[in-house]
Amino acid sequence: MRGELIRVLSSVEEKANELKLDGYQPDLVLFGKEAYDYLKAQIMEEFGGEEEISELSGIKVKILEELGEDALVIDSKNLGLGLGGAKRFKVVK
Repeated sequence: MRGELIRVLSSVEEKANELKLDGYQPDLVLFGKEAYDYLKAQIMEEFGGEEEISELSGIKVKILEELGEDALVIDSKNLGLGLGGAKRFKVVK
């Protein structure tokens, strides 16, 4: 469903922009396994194909199973150096 795909892409861009406003440079989106599978199903339904998702909105994509149905947009160079550097959102609703 196109609306769900747009919602997820908008969430990635929104969280990336929030990080930029906080002075970070988001460079990675970590998807939980369920969240990644959900996104991949949405992309396959919309565009077809079987390719893996390696990038969204210019940001690299990785899978971190422990996140489950959520995703994190992070600045991997500054994560853990203090508060901030990551924004989490729910992918599967």
